[in-house]
Amino acid sequence: MTRTIPNGAPAMTPKPWLNGLLFILVGFLILPIESTWWFISQLPLHAVGAGVLCDNVPGLAGRQRRLCRMHPGVMVSLGEGAKMGIKECQDQFRDHRWNCSTLDRDASVFGKVMLKVGSRESAFVYAISSAGVVHSITRACSKGNLLQCGCDPTKAGKGRDKAGWFEWGGCSDNVRWASHFSRMFIDARERRVRDARALMNLHNNRAGRRAVKKFMKLSCKCHGVSGACTIRTCWQAMQPFRRVGEYLKRKYNGATHVMIDQGGSGIVVANHHFKKPTRKDLVYLESSPDYCLRDLSIGSLGTAGRRCNKASMGTDGCDIMCCGRGYDTETVTQFDKCHCKFHWCCHVKCKLCSKRVDIHTCKGPSLHDNISNRNSFHLHG
Repeated sequence: MTRTIPNGAPAMTPKPWLNGLLFILVGFLILPIESTWWFISQLPLHAVGAGVLCDNVPGLAGRQRRLCRMHPGVMVSLGEGAKMGIKECQDQFRDHRWNCSTLDRDASVFGKVMLKVGSRESAFVYAISSAGVVHSITRACSKGNLLQCGCDPTKAGKGRDKAGWFEWGGCSDNVRWASHFSRMFIDARERRVRDARALMNLHNNRAGRRAVKKFMKLSCKCHGVSGACTIRTCWQAMQPFRRVGEYLKRKYNGATHVMIDQGGSGIVVANHHFKKPTRKDLVYLESSPDYCLRDLSIGSLGTAGRRCNKASMGTDGCDIMCCGRGYDTETVTQFDKCHCKFHWCCHVKCKLCSKRVDIHTCKGPSLHDNISNRNSFHLHG
């Protein structure tokens, strides 16, 4: 669709979503903000093109901006990987006080808590987003969507496993190239400084990349007469990202408290009674906020209005989720499929049955809680 401007020359009608995007970006550039590369996950790279946004995304380090200009196609996969990491984070923490919520129109994406507080949650976010980028770029390489990479070129000729010799064939996922690009881009900002937080972030970024490599699986196909496995053709393939998320969640539960060493060049355990973390472990520097009350300055949305499980003693239980404030109960009618029967051929027919269920939601904070929250910063281990 075109319109005519006063001098008679035709001009394209600007798309409303593009105007909105430019408004957001200009706003971010004018205001002093704290931003990270995660913000790329919030932008429509497919629609606009990564090249257009490389110079406008706030918070990128110089090297990140250069890589963005040089590899616009890879940046689309990187943005998709960041989205995948965020979604997996939200799935893993859906029953926790902190449920990996993102903040609308906030260039830090998760709020300042991820940038300012070196907590367990920060450790997980850095690791899972790094892993998501590796997984997404690797998949794009294998599908032939990127000019810079393809199948893993090192998986050629003969190989050997416990079952014996085999021929490399098919398309082995090129996690090596994806991991290398991820490290160059994501670690660029942290390598400009060598303080404790930068060292923590670098460690957790690496743990995320290694988690994807850990779940590479050798898949094989047999060739021979009458089902005999005379020749095996094998290839390396990534496992579903959910397995990476579950693995990193376990690492979150067992994360190691660390501090910077005396030389300022590395991290050591804060308590000498604990063992040194491996490169696969997650590390953190500070205790976490309790996330009970809404405080956008630290990225906490609070737990008021969150559903809880009255019968659970876990993190989803009303006692823990509601931070001792109590909960409201509402009885609602819920409809579920029931009395399902298979009809030949080929569909299943069900009835809808109703039942009354109790829904429990956390009460909001009292006036005293809000005043106390302004004057203190609640932490937990």
